[in-house]
Amino acid sequence: MPEKDASATAASLAVEGLTVGYRTGGVVLSDVSLTVPAGQIVALVGPNGAGKTSLLRAVSGLLKAHQGVIHKGRVTLDGEAVTGADAPAVVRRGVAQVLEGRQVFPNLTVRENLLTGAHTLRRDDARRHATFEEILDLFGVLRRRLGQRAGFLSGGEQQMLAIGRALMTQPRLLVLDEPSLGLAPRIVEEISRVVQAINAKGTTVLLVEQNALLAFRIAEYGHVLEGGRVMFGGPAAELAGDERVAHYYLGGQDMSGRRARRTAERTGR
Repeated sequence: MPEKDASATAASLAVEGLTVGYRTGGVVLSDVSLTVPAGQIVALVGPNGAGKTSLLRAVSGLLKAHQGVIHKGRVTLDGEAVTGADAPAVVRRGVAQVLEGRQVFPNLTVRENLLTGAHTLRRDDARRHATFEEILDLFGVLRRRLGQRAGFLSGGEQQMLAIGRALMTQPRLLVLDEPSLGLAPRIVEEISRVVQAINAKGTTVLLVEQNALLAFRIAEYGHVLEGGRVMFGGPAAELAGDERVAHYYLGGQDMSGRRARRTAERTGR
């Protein structure tokens, strides 16, 4: 892993006893607790329907927009509560999320997509330009596509663009939701390299992945979520060889409950 910039202002995240449900369904998270120390990459893995998306919505302020409700527990950023805050307030606190599915503005150019993420830097043109150039250095292919509409990019290029747009806010905590989903192995490796480089410059990363082997390879610590609960966690290098991870991915749990949570999350979208 690249050497980290200890001088950067990374954020720490803590989730304590969080229970979440949807008005259109039942409880999808039960008493979830986890920490993301400042300056680290922490992985949250689990199969489809485990509750990963709901947890991210609670962290990033998107839960209410999807008919979600925090029944109890709290979310703190650098020790200060952000429980129930809306998305703009969370962004102002230095959190940026890259949503699952490579969500870009297809009819805007690459340049325009990136600049939509610069709303927090509107009054500082020099800073915005410097950040813009740093992102193009990180994703060289985007520099060559600046005038091209995002809808004509490949899937991997769109994922790079989505990450780059989030970085334009200069986040202290970057939340990535399934960044490897549907991408070719070569592109997955490139995304992994970029995530490590972002972290090395001083940004805390919460990486949510179904690809546990990928997540544990680049993270320092990991948590396994299943059935709406954190089942266990530990150093990522140890989890990579832990037989319990395969158990939760390959069965051994109540599949009917998993289907119910997945349905609740989808109807809350």
